[in-house]
Amino acid sequence: MRTGGVLNIIGKLLLLLSLFLLTPIPFSLYYQDGMVKMFLLCSVLGTMMGGSLLALFAPEDDLGYRDGFAVVVLSWLGLALLGSLPYFFCGAIPSFIDAFFESMSGFTTTGSTILNEVEILPQSVLFWRATTHWLGGMGIIVLSLAILPLLGVGGMQLFQAEMPGPTKDRLAPRIQDTARILWVVYVAFTLIQTVLMMLGGMTFFDALCHAFATLATGGFSTHTASAGYWQSGYLEYVIILFMLLAGVNFSLHYRAFAQRSLKPYLQNEEFRFYMIIVGVATVAIVIANMAHAVYSAFGNNLRDTLFQVVSMITTTGFGTADFDQWPSVTKVILVSLMFVGGCAGSTGGGIKVVRVLLFFKYARLQLRTLIHPRSVGAIKLGNQKVPKEVMISILGFFAIYIGVFFAASLLVTAMGVDLVTGMTSVIATLNNIGPGLAEVGPSRNFGDLPQAAKVVLSFCMLAGRLELYTVAVLLTPDFWKMARRPVWRWELAQKREGRLQK
Repeated sequence: MRTGGVLNIIGKLLLLLSLFLLTPIPFSLYYQDGMVKMFLLCSVLGTMMGGSLLALFAPEDDLGYRDGFAVVVLSWLGLALLGSLPYFFCGAIPSFIDAFFESMSGFTTTGSTILNEVEILPQSVLFWRATTHWLGGMGIIVLSLAILPLLGVGGMQLFQAEMPGPTKDRLAPRIQDTARILWVVYVAFTLIQTVLMMLGGMTFFDALCHAFATLATGGFSTHTASAGYWQSGYLEYVIILFMLLAGVNFSLHYRAFAQRSLKPYLQNEEFRFYMIIVGVATVAIVIANMAHAVYSAFGNNLRDTLFQVVSMITTTGFGTADFDQWPSVTKVILVSLMFVGGCAGSTGGGIKVVRVLLFFKYARLQLRTLIHPRSVGAIKLGNQKVPKEVMISILGFFAIYIGVFFAASLLVTAMGVDLVTGMTSVIATLNNIGPGLAEVGPSRNFGDLPQAAKVVLSFCMLAGRLELYTVAVLLTPDFWKMARRPVWRWELAQKREGRLQK
């Protein structure tokens, strides 16, 4: 690992985030919440942090995959650290660990919160909270690739380390162009949803914050009651639509728009499987709720069920009903959806639909081989044969996932947390969903968990957002054995001066 080059890029990313720390200031002035100086201070501190790294460490031109892993993980930690300062300085979250948890939850689009009442935060801080979602949704690394050509070196390495899913779908020859295309789609959907929600009666502030959270599949709301605050069927169906869109591979959206056709969706096997899961889960839960007389009106049952199903599978975490009070069978279905997650290339978390689909295909192939030992079979996704390396990567992912899940569950429950709360809190954070069950259910929060448990769950958020492999690589001793000593700026200047003298 080229340590100096990695730290130089992290410095640039911190400078970029420092600019975003200025975006809540107009809302602070409009609502007169007195947070202008606080955001200026946070931006200055971020500028000092990023500027110091740029001043100390010289850029390097030959960054590789190992450097991409380091940049993504270390920058996410640095951004979460810087992003926690507004929560801490405004006084609403006096514990720094809690502030870091809230910030990490935002950037990883998890949506888990330690706040009993969201409304206690000033409006500008609420906007910052939604902004962390929006930046983390498509990935601030990809954003940097889109607007900072100076990060073009090692660009594909960063893109592969950050983008969710087992395969990376490049839409253009240059990685910067791919990133720009993805962000154009992302921004367009955000603007469209904002307008549609304003037409449903939301203020511009609420509509924008909820659009940020929806397209990022994050789930942070401006109200403690989440999307259920408005009790509006129109708004809930708008959110359902855009949650579904956010859970789809964004390259499909671009291709559908470019071709002016729905064929890219219909021809994509992962998308079809995704919609089948949503449909089957919705029907099953509606029937279970009817059998247990949870709702008196079928329309309310269907709307709340569809909302929660889409919210869970896309790992958004918005809520309109306390599903912890629903029948046990419905909770089993919803928790299962938490594991599945969105499609590869979406802003959703979880294992990803394509991995689940390929895993089932692999299991089916193994059964067929046992019945017909001489048969030769291949796993296909659509009309394309899946390379053996991809299947090995998927099986390895499941192995790491199971290991992290049980280790984190063991640690959290060892701190005195009950089994249901402990395990579902890990499921909620590792899959970047937000709510779990019991003490971390949709009507509760993570505030009462031990501080050490919040540190473990913050790690789960990061590992889940970066698809496990990226974080696991940095935890291996071999990775750090290959780390090079950083090249200081003054050393580089001395070398250049020596060459000139020769």
